[in-house]
Amino acid sequence: MLKAGIKQERIDWAKRLYAWQLKNTESYDDDSLPHLYPLTGTEIFAEAFGCEVIYQENNMPFAMPLIFNSSAVSGLKTPKLEDTPLMLLFDIVDELRDFAGKDALVRLPDIQCPMDIAALIWEKSDFFPTMIDEPEAIFEISEKVKTLVTTFLDEWFKRYGTKYIAHYPNYYMENGITMSVDEIGCVSPQMFRTFFEGELNELSEKYGGIGIHSCAESINQWENIRNVKGLRLLNLHRNREQVYKALDYFKDTCAQMHYISEGQAITSWRNMTTDEIDDLISDRFRVALPLNARDIDHAKQLSELYEIYK
Repeated sequence: MLKAGIKQERIDWAKRLYAWQLKNTESYDDDSLPHLYPLTGTEIFAEAFGCEVIYQENNMPFAMPLIFNSSAVSGLKTPKLEDTPLMLLFDIVDELRDFAGKDALVRLPDIQCPMDIAALIWEKSDFFPTMIDEPEAIFEISEKVKTLVTTFLDEWFKRYGTKYIAHYPNYYMENGITMSVDEIGCVSPQMFRTFFEGELNELSEKYGGIGIHSCAESINQWENIRNVKGLRLLNLHRNREQVYKALDYFKDTCAQMHYISEGQAITSWRNMTTDEIDDLISDRFRVALPLNARDIDHAKQLSELYEIYK
């Protein structure tokens, strides 16, 4: 998505999206906030370390691994931010803010936790066994990744402020960071505590809280997730049964904004009964219910239908 040759295409697309968002807020009662969206995939930090990126037609790009065993970790250098393709993101957002105004909200790029990014740089069939055999190599690469991630975030918040829209789901955030934590679905709870807990707590403390998204099958990690310091919002993609379990399990921990996945499809919250919604918006939970509409007319209908629940 950051190919220099399509920079202007990305900017033009983001401008059209912003104009569409503004139109929606004027057309019906929409709680979402118009924002500038520098669309990226998960590849951006792996690419910054030198990974080759594969650009698919009509799909998201992905990074190919650069490291295949622990012996290569010491030779991996943490690049200077100004020497990486990440700078193209700043160019894009600077132009978008010239277009929309300096007060326009900006959506954070797709940022994964350092351990997840390390698992992109390091071929996974070797990465995970190394967690057991040579954990010091895992800590070494994740520390290098964290250094680049925090350098990027520091510059991002310096330029665009700490009021922003999370990458996913697109909720409003003041201070704090938001990131994806997906590789926890591949490790044990003890390995979470060994490899993930420290960096998540450190990042949360540095930036003033954290919002976590995870697509992983993570129910065995829920106790660990609940113990992350400064957890402000949690988003999971799970089946209906697990989503309702999560709502109850994390009700005293943080706000929640989950999506229900049935197979490969995301089913809409609008399929809930009135009694189910009454239960969710009671004092028992702090929950955001994202509703998907087919078109403007359908959005207006949903807005009127759910006005009573605001």
